[in-house]
Amino acid sequence: MSSDKSSQEEEKTGLEKILRPGIKHVIAVGSGKGGVGKSSVTSLLAVGASREGFKVGILDADITGPSIPKMFGIKKALGTMGFDPTETSQGIRIMSLNLLLSNEEDPVIWRGPLIGGAVKQFWADVEWGELDYLFIDLPPGTADAPLTVMQTIPLDGLVIVSSPQDLAVMVVKKALKMAKAMNISVLGLVENMSYLICPHCQAKVEVFGSSKGEEVAELTGVPLIAILPLDKKLAECCDNGTVEDYESELFKKLLSVQQVKMNAGGMNE
Repeated sequence: MSSDKSSQEEEKTGLEKILRPGIKHVIAVGSGKGGVGKSSVTSLLAVGASREGFKVGILDADITGPSIPKMFGIKKALGTMGFDPTETSQGIRIMSLNLLLSNEEDPVIWRGPLIGGAVKQFWADVEWGELDYLFIDLPPGTADAPLTVMQTIPLDGLVIVSSPQDLAVMVVKKALKMAKAMNISVLGLVENMSYLICPHCQAKVEVFGSSKGEEVAELTGVPLIAILPLDKKLAECCDNGTVEDYESELFKKLLSVQQVKMNAGGMNE
């Protein structure tokens, strides 16, 4: 990220960004509401980047509802061992509050300032090492944790996840307005759970109504990265902690829709 862009963001938010020179690109993944598969999209992007040979990390900023460790099958209470991220079988570095709890089922009953403080620590104090991409799994909505990330972390941009329901489309627009207010570039939109393929007749079934991905993209000017189906195999991989075994082209599609911006210097290698 250029110093000019960082200065513009600081002027907009009134806060100074915390820089981590060893991390080349930082991409947040967010949604206006819960239940649209934001964490699974984050995981697929990270796994795809890792398969392309990049050094990758995931910062789980969903402090009160972390699910990233379970999707990757890692369960480790770090206790007082410090802020070193845990590595998955493919070398993806992960930091999540669930890795600091003695029992992953313990609730995190924190107010906003504590949540924001934890997010800052995960960014500033964790020994991430050298990374090509750090993906940040945001909690849904536009409250404390997303605000902290956008105010203090120099993001290359935001990927927004939605589903076809009218309600989800409405909250996508809320997320877009927040990103604009915080001077954060929106890299693209992923419409998740858009349809399923009947295992018997192979018919395409739009469970939540007709896809609105292309319509929203056209209305907002935000690139449509992908329209993803409901996939039993992905659900099983996430539940079993084997998301790294799932085949996805999502990261390549993100790079494809951002090619013009990359060539212009927005996310150059």
